[in-house]
Amino acid sequence: MQYKSATVVFAALCITLLSPAAFSQATRPSSQAYRTYAMMHQGSADAGRSLFNDSKTLACTQCHTIAGTGGKAGPDLFAIGDKYGRDDLITSILDPSATIAVGYSTTVIRTKDGQLHQGIVKEASNDFVVLMEAQAKTERIASGDIADQRVTGKSFMPEGLASGLTVEQFADLISYLTTLKAPQSDVVLNHGMPLEIPALKTPVTLIPFSDPAKLFSHPTWFGSLPGVKDTYAVTEHFAGKIWLLKKTPDGEQRTVFLDLGKQPPNIKNLLGIVFHPEFATNRKYYFVRHELRGRQIASHVYQAEASQDLLRDSGKPPVELLELDAFTDVHYGGCLQFGPDGYLYIGMGDTGPQGDPGGHAQNLSMPLGKMLRIDVEHPDAGKMYGIPKDNPFIGVEGARPEIFAYGLREPWRFTFDPPTGDLWVGDVGQDLFEEVDIVRRGENMGWNVFEGFQRFSNKYRVEGRTFTPPVFAYTRKYGQSVTGGYVYRADKNSSFYGVYIFADYQSGRLFALTQKDRVLDQVRLIGQCPQHAVSIGKDDAGNLYVVGYEGTIYRIDLSNTKFE
Repeated sequence: MQYKSATVVFAALCITLLSPAAFSQATRPSSQAYRTYAMMHQGSADAGRSLFNDSKTLACTQCHTIAGTGGKAGPDLFAIGDKYGRDDLITSILDPSATIAVGYSTTVIRTKDGQLHQGIVKEASNDFVVLMEAQAKTERIASGDIADQRVTGKSFMPEGLASGLTVEQFADLISYLTTLKAPQSDVVLNHGMPLEIPALKTPVTLIPFSDPAKLFSHPTWFGSLPGVKDTYAVTEHFAGKIWLLKKTPDGEQRTVFLDLGKQPPNIKNLLGIVFHPEFATNRKYYFVRHELRGRQIASHVYQAEASQDLLRDSGKPPVELLELDAFTDVHYGGCLQFGPDGYLYIGMGDTGPQGDPGGHAQNLSMPLGKMLRIDVEHPDAGKMYGIPKDNPFIGVEGARPEIFAYGLREPWRFTFDPPTGDLWVGDVGQDLFEEVDIVRRGENMGWNVFEGFQRFSNKYRVEGRTFTPPVFAYTRKYGQSVTGGYVYRADKNSSFYGVYIFADYQSGRLFALTQKDRVLDQVRLIGQCPQHAVSIGKDDAGNLYVVGYEGTIYRIDLSNTKFE
């Protein structure tokens, strides 16, 4: 009762202090004043629309569209009210560099004649880079003229935009942005994309598995360490570390398995790992790392070896298997899995820019936007790996023989379901839809001709190519960055047995679905992660976990509810 009373007093004080009359013309409100007032006052969406379109006051339309068309320096705001809540929208204006939309960090290029150019990368190839500046002005720069190119980690959106507004006007603007949602009439109805997803009557329980008082630094992967009881591996994104987490009756122990060292700012570093199916005897494991060498960003796949006791890296230099060059610092893949066939599968994104303007995902001469499959046990001459003899594009003129399937945007996390052999992929969407796929040999999953079930562009559509639709897609109402998961196989008596469980990074929502012949049967909302759900993990028994990007590993407890 005392805590509640104190909260009420504080709220009343804020309302008194933050009324528009409390600010004189000579007093500029602080960022906290704008935030508090906008959180406590609804504001007028109509007035906010006028501010948004006022070229003299804010000039928002110089960099943003709101019609789902894009094409300017900033992201399209067509469904921004579906993507973000009020608090996030406030932060995006008051501190634009705190939450930069993927693909919209400022790139600075210095040419050999000493000129500086900065903007958002809109096109990129081996021959040129196209930067878009404010007011949709573009600058095409030949690669041979570039002396230095870097991503700053700063938003192209200027800071201090709110300073010319009263707190009342700021609340109006935020209220308008919350109304920008995709109307249901704009969504083509498809069985695999229901407009409403029912929630379980009783959600699943997420139980902290790692000590919440000892956070990992942006973990990206979690799983059992093969051959060592009650011991798990955790990767850290920017720090470039693999930790071992051992559970004991007295608590937990953490030791460093591998320390790759940090990369330069804005380089994502360690993305994912996988242990060889025979790790307990051959000690081989594999990791993929985002690296910057000179001016070139790439995802590098390595084979490494553990110590004889399996509890640390051997210290031998890792062997590079593949270097997958990127055109920007986004959509860099990050997942490795061994399939039931014993081959190593590598998910690679289109590497941007946004919208895949270069058509990387549909280009069979590039490994970008693809699912790759290689043989690490039988290297071909001159390589550290071999090409499986049944890879679908062997002998196809101009095609990379490593390609297993194509037309993917960013297959951040994918897994196999051993009883069926199905390859489940969570493919991160562009502006409107996230999708879940079951991928098979030689198939074209559609990007960037399709986003989800809907047409995105015809620019790279090739006559005669067919496209495999998703099993399931969802709109920004439910999230904006799908995190692929696992088919649950731990307890045959559970109602979740055979159900695919996955998440959305941004919203933290957990989903579960069933399918028949790659057609959606049922989908349910089953829970909520308190942190950004960056990955789903699995232990040797088949129990599932959620990796919270803010540092906590959670076990998914399915025992108190039913999938129905």
